[in-house]
Amino acid sequence: MNFDEFTGEVQHRLEMPGTGETVRAIRATLMTLGQRIPEGNAEDLAASLPLEIKWYLTGAVHNHGQRFDWQEFVERVSEIEHADPADAAYHARVIMDVVESQVPESDFSQLRDMLPESQDAENWGSLFEVVDEEN
Repeated sequence: MNFDEFTGEVQHRLEMPGTGETVRAIRATLMTLGQRIPEGNAEDLAASLPLEIKWYLTGAVHNHGQRFDWQEFVERVSEIEHADPADAAYHARVIMDVVESQVPESDFSQLRDMLPESQDAENWGSLFEVVDEEN
């Protein structure tokens, strides 16, 4: 899948009006995820993605391996995307489903293992709700 196909799939599934909004949602989700996971894992996950998308996970602006919870993730994505937190969380879930379709299962499983679960109703597992619905 190339960049246009990837963004087109996300745009279609999120019913976004334009490519700009779609790219902003992808960038917000993957940059924030790239900040949360270790650099090597971000590179592994990004290896199968289009070059333009890959950079969002691995870009030099990241401080990889930061420790923050699901709520902080959503707040960061929301701020970058300029979206309501509930919309940003949904966008992230759909984007992760598209990512999951493009990367090796072992890399995606490794990602899931890096994000801790908690007893809270809202936790990292909710990032994978759309992925899990389809499996």
